[in-house]
Amino acid sequence: MIDIKSMLGTAILSKASDVHIKVGRPPIMRINTQLVEMPLPVITNDDAKQMVLGMIGADRFQQFETKRDLDFATTLPDQSRFRVNAHYQNETIAIAFRIISSFVPDIDTLCLPPMVKELTQTPRGLVLVTGHTGSGKSTTLAAMIGAINKSVDRHIITLEDPIEYALHDDQCTIEQREIGSDCPTFASGLKHALRQDPDIILVGEMRDIETTSATITAAETGHFVMSTLHTINATQTIERIIDIYPAGQQNHISAMLSNTLQAVISQTLFRRIDAPGMVPCIEILLCTPAVRALIRQHRIHEIPGIIETSSRIGMQSMDHSIAQMCLNGFIDREEAIAKSTNPEWMEKQLSSANPAHYNLDIPKASCKKSQLESVRAT
Repeated sequence: MIDIKSMLGTAILSKASDVHIKVGRPPIMRINTQLVEMPLPVITNDDAKQMVLGMIGADRFQQFETKRDLDFATTLPDQSRFRVNAHYQNETIAIAFRIISSFVPDIDTLCLPPMVKELTQTPRGLVLVTGHTGSGKSTTLAAMIGAINKSVDRHIITLEDPIEYALHDDQCTIEQREIGSDCPTFASGLKHALRQDPDIILVGEMRDIETTSATITAAETGHFVMSTLHTINATQTIERIIDIYPAGQQNHISAMLSNTLQAVISQTLFRRIDAPGMVPCIEILLCTPAVRALIRQHRIHEIPGIIETSSRIGMQSMDHSIAQMCLNGFIDREEAIAKSTNPEWMEKQLSSANPAHYNLDIPKASCKKSQLESVRAT
């Protein structure tokens, strides 16, 4: 039987972001995007079952066997935290562990553009952090909450599935509610949160139409709301929100979204070539009057043009951010071209641009080797 504490401790020391348990293989950890087998015995189905039982107990294990999927968080005695998904594959149990930092990251150490920190001062409305799974959305949101917590007194309510970063009161009063144990659903938690005198609400994910509607309503009623979507850029984010509604409701939701949306931060992580770890590339859309008009008029396809021409006020496209990071020596040229939305433009830009014209619009100290050795995809 593999000792789970020892296994996860090894992953932490190896600066892994994830650990995967699959019957018939030794445990596998992901280190800076690479999958590496751990020097441990091959996992049996009984090993995997005992791991899950030890983390959630017999009652929740029965729920897992019925649903065949279960999300939860677990903490080791040394306070290391993990987001866990247990599931079945090929009639055997598999487990995915995501390692969560034991401390809330300082927003100034994450290589984020200054505009991200400025958005923590948003008085009301909706700010979305988007990206694919493992793009660092949770880390960015935790850092934003951390920045607020240090600077102003606010009542913050988070709705998470599961709770990831443990947030402790500083200037703010923070309540963290976990879906399934503290409240049944995101939509239910949002409904009741509006009666709990919050200033700021964090919604872990806008998963369905009910949660999306409740999130937008909370922002519309004068609260500052932050949430996430699994979308890769600002345009896709807005289209996804509108398209989740029936055709007859899309004009109405477009009007609501145009009034409440304040910004979309879309991000993806790249492996660093100058130091161990990962670095984010960021697209930022700010909802200016011109952007609000495009949303109301369903001219979403024109938004990238506004992003490109609005860098002076803090907007930036994903491709521009990738070019910045590559020309400043943080990410690989080939990966930059492969992950860009316009590879031909990127290749030309990287071949002809003067790096001096692409000085990073981020605090320089936050990207020094000594400051960012283990940014993980959380």
